[in-house]
Amino acid sequence: MAHTRAKIFDIIEKDSHNSITSKVYDVFMLVVIALSIIPLMFTVELPWFKMVDKITTVVFIVDYVLRWITADMKLNKKGWSFALYPLTPMAIIDMMSILPGLNILNPAFKIFRLSRVLRVFRLLKLLRYTDKVALFLNVIKKERNVLLSVLVIAVFYIFLTALIMFNAEPRINPETGAETFSSFFDALYWATVTLTTVGYGDLCPVTDLGRFISMLSSLFGVAIIALPSGVITASYLDELRALKETKNKKEEKINE
Repeated sequence: MAHTRAKIFDIIEKDSHNSITSKVYDVFMLVVIALSIIPLMFTVELPWFKMVDKITTVVFIVDYVLRWITADMKLNKKGWSFALYPLTPMAIIDMMSILPGLNILNPAFKIFRLSRVLRVFRLLKLLRYTDKVALFLNVIKKERNVLLSVLVIAVFYIFLTALIMFNAEPRINPETGAETFSSFFDALYWATVTLTTVGYGDLCPVTDLGRFISMLSSLFGVAIIALPSGVITASYLDELRALKETKNKKEEKINE
């Protein structure tokens, strides 16, 4: 039994084994994930969508069970692993991707009739099979303190700019009679899209003072947005160099 579970773990766990079976399983799961999100690209319910959803849901359930019964090899916490596994991030994503399809398998599961939005969680399953995304997440984790500081600065700046604009601009455009910043939420929305230099144009200041504030907000917005970009880029390059060095060392050991 233990030997069988070990073989299952080598197949389903990425990078745990370099066998062809493991690679085929990864490709198979990627194809299943891609098929499962195709119905989300259409507003109509085609007849074969239900069949695809039923088959992919069964595959996701089997994959979830296989990972659960080999959780001790993944988490290395003996018997507690089986209790802790459903609470891990990827296990939660797996479960959220399964729930929308349960009402198709059995009418008794209609209590789980969730919206189409939940099916997007199936796309997050790709995180398990994508090295680049995992590398990016490691960068975010490594620089979380710096990025959190930038986020705090950005939120404070948005709130401050919105507050200034809300009190500087009239509620009604004196020329057209149309509403401008009728609520503080409108000002927050304007400040956010201005900070990110998007500026949809659906809300804009009508006074010279408001336009001057908007100019300053745009200039400072570029600086604030550039901060995390530089941090992430530098850290990402460091991670790539470290990954390359690790790979070269492994190759040197093999060659020896």
